[in-house]
Amino acid sequence: MLVLLPPSEGKASSGRGAPLKLESLSLPGLSDAREAVLGELVELCAGDEDKAREVLGLSEGLRGEVAKNAGLRTAGARPAGEIYTGVLYDALDLASLDAAAKRRAARSVLVFSGLWGAVRVNDRIPSYRCSMGVKLPGLGALGAHWRTPMASVLPEAAGDGLVLDLRSAAYAAAWKPKGEVAGRTATVRVLHAPTRKVVSHFNKATKGRIVRSLLSAGAVPKGPAELVEALRDLGYVVEVQAPAKAGQAWALDVLVEEIH
Repeated sequence: MLVLLPPSEGKASSGRGAPLKLESLSLPGLSDAREAVLGELVELCAGDEDKAREVLGLSEGLRGEVAKNAGLRTAGARPAGEIYTGVLYDALDLASLDAAAKRRAARSVLVFSGLWGAVRVNDRIPSYRCSMGVKLPGLGALGAHWRTPMASVLPEAAGDGLVLDLRSAAYAAAWKPKGEVAGRTATVRVLHAPTRKVVSHFNKATKGRIVRSLLSAGAVPKGPAELVEALRDLGYVVEVQAPAKAGQAWALDVLVEEIH
C-alpha cells in the first residue's frame, strides 16, 4: 500500500540536526528536480525580500519564512514526519504509533511537496515554505515542473499494490495515476452524513484518522475493494463509486455523523 498525503502549510522548526543531504532522500529519481527547485528557492529568498514574499504568496506576518528559505542548505534537518504539522498530522499522530505501525508508515506514506516533490516520513528535511501552487521565476509552476520526473518515479514507488490518494487538488496535479496504476488507486472524500456536504477542515482530520487506523491495525489491502472492507471493519461508513472504465481511480466517500 502506498499512501499519498499533502504537506501541511505550517511546519515545525528545523531544530539543530545535521543539515539537509539531498542525496539521502527517498525516490532518488527526483534528485535533479529537487536540486533545481531548491536552488531557485534559495536564490529567490536570498535576494529581494518583498519579491520573494510576492512569489511565495506570504503575508507581512510571514516575512520570516523568506529568511528561513534562504538558509535551507545549512538549516538543521528533522524527519519529515516531525516537520509537517496541522490538522491531518495531528490526527495521524505518528509519534504515538507503536513500533510496528511506525515501520509501516515509513514504508507506505509519501508526503507531496512543492519543494521536494515527495518524501517519506523518515526522510530528514529542514522546515521550509513553498507550496505546489508557487511559480518560481526560473522554473515556472511547480505542479508542471514535477510532472515529468513523477511520471517515471511514482509508478515504481507504487509497485503492484493499492494507492490510497489523500492529496488535495494542488498536489494531485503533480502526479495523476494512469492506466493500470489508476485502476488500483482510491481517492477519498469526507462527507457530513446528515447533509451530504463535503467538510473542509475536518476532512483533513478524518483522513489523518483513516491512515492512523490502517497503520495501527496492520491492514494491507491489496486493492480498492479490499480497502473498503478494511475501513468498514475499522468502523468507518464508506460508500463506493467503482470506475466506469479502465484507467480510472475508485472514488470513496467516508461519511461522518459529527463534524469534529
